[in-house]
Amino acid sequence: MSWSAASFTRALALHGSSAVLAAFLAGCATPEPQPIDPVRSEAEFRARTLGEGEIFKNIGTQLNRGPDGEWDLDALTMAAFFYHPDLDLARARLGVAQAATTTAGAIPNPTFGADLEKVLGSGGPPSPWVYGFSLNLPLDFLWKRGYRVEAAGYSASAARLELSEVGWRVRSRLRAALADHLLALLELEGRRFEEAVREEVAKALEARLAVGEIFRLDVDAARAELASARAGTHAAEGRVSESRAIVASRIGVPGSALAGIRLAWPELEKPPAEDALPLPSVVAAGLVNRLDIRRTLAEYAASEALLGLELAKRYPDVSLGPGYLWDQGDKKFAVGLSVSLPVFNQNGGPIAEAEARRKEVAARFLALQAQAIGETEAASARYRSALAELGEAEKALAAARRRETSVRRGVELGEMDRIALTGVRMELSAARAGRLAAIRRAHAALGDLEDTVQRPLGPGSPPLDPGTGEPRRKEKP
Repeated sequence: MSWSAASFTRALALHGSSAVLAAFLAGCATPEPQPIDPVRSEAEFRARTLGEGEIFKNIGTQLNRGPDGEWDLDALTMAAFFYHPDLDLARARLGVAQAATTTAGAIPNPTFGADLEKVLGSGGPPSPWVYGFSLNLPLDFLWKRGYRVEAAGYSASAARLELSEVGWRVRSRLRAALADHLLALLELEGRRFEEAVREEVAKALEARLAVGEIFRLDVDAARAELASARAGTHAAEGRVSESRAIVASRIGVPGSALAGIRLAWPELEKPPAEDALPLPSVVAAGLVNRLDIRRTLAEYAASEALLGLELAKRYPDVSLGPGYLWDQGDKKFAVGLSVSLPVFNQNGGPIAEAEARRKEVAARFLALQAQAIGETEAASARYRSALAELGEAEKALAAARRRETSVRRGVELGEMDRIALTGVRMELSAARAGRLAAIRRAHAALGDLEDTVQRPLGPGSPPLDPGTGEPRRKEKP
């Protein structure tokens, strides 16, 4: 709250000193203390849930969960935008930048001064006392303050884009964690299939050993392979649990919050074809949709405004000083004028620094743009290769399934034994594992490709906004 001399005098005359003092103190009010309680913050974190609770009270209508209450990537991303602490930090930085715009546009307050003198040795009437007051009014011309307001506005825009950039990183890490978890479930399914096949092999060899057709070493080798498969199953079970906990941490909730939650990704095993992605339009636009590029452009505009401010500071600052003096019975009014004199320097150092910072931001923008283009081309080639690999893995799996069907029919007709069938089923298990590895590489490549343009590329995945306000209303202790 700012008070000019005229408004202060007018308020004093209309409302009296007590009312003016109360209004002045209200304008100078400070925020209430908010001490951090680690115990309470931990309890609040552990109480977070994706069920019917705080999240549904605030953004429940925006979640758009899948059928049967399944949580897909978009719904989980909205939950992460609500809970994740990285976004809380980015929103706090945005709040600082927005508060700086208020500071930049503030008009300097006047300075009040009072003098009291006594003329010694003066015995004449009417009084030996001299007293008066003066005001110092800085004339902060609009053209200087305008540069500060402009620079602060661009800095706030950069902070807002940084918030979106942090939101993208939160979504990107969540995407990778969700894909890893669901692929870990598929891997566990494949490991159990392999374990079952190896157990069939071991039992068939034991039957042959019983009739003396094979040696004990063959059975021992099969048993060792079965034990290795079981160990692989246990390791896959551990990866499922670990990856689910990582998904929870990427959302910003404890692992218990995912209890009873069904995670889904309908298109997980069918990554989109390259020609189905809107990548050409993004690249043709010069990657202007990339958030870090837009943020760097805003930082460059802010650096130009700061350079203009430093250039404006070469001109003198002017202050006006009206005053009143009661001099031994004589009333005197005075008007003073003070001007800063650019004698020893003309603000050359700060101008050079501001210009150097502008050049630095420009160089950073050009480097970032070149890096983004190179990363996009490399990620496109990697995704194209991963899709081709997945296509071949699909063909190998289809061939293994046809072979298993054929051998199974032969076993049913008595033309082949079950050992042959278990061998073909082992081939099928290997083909399934190869396809799963190809899907994993394709999703990793697609994630890298999305990161290069910082926007979802899959069908039906519009860019998501983390919002600028505090999503969770904090209760006072």
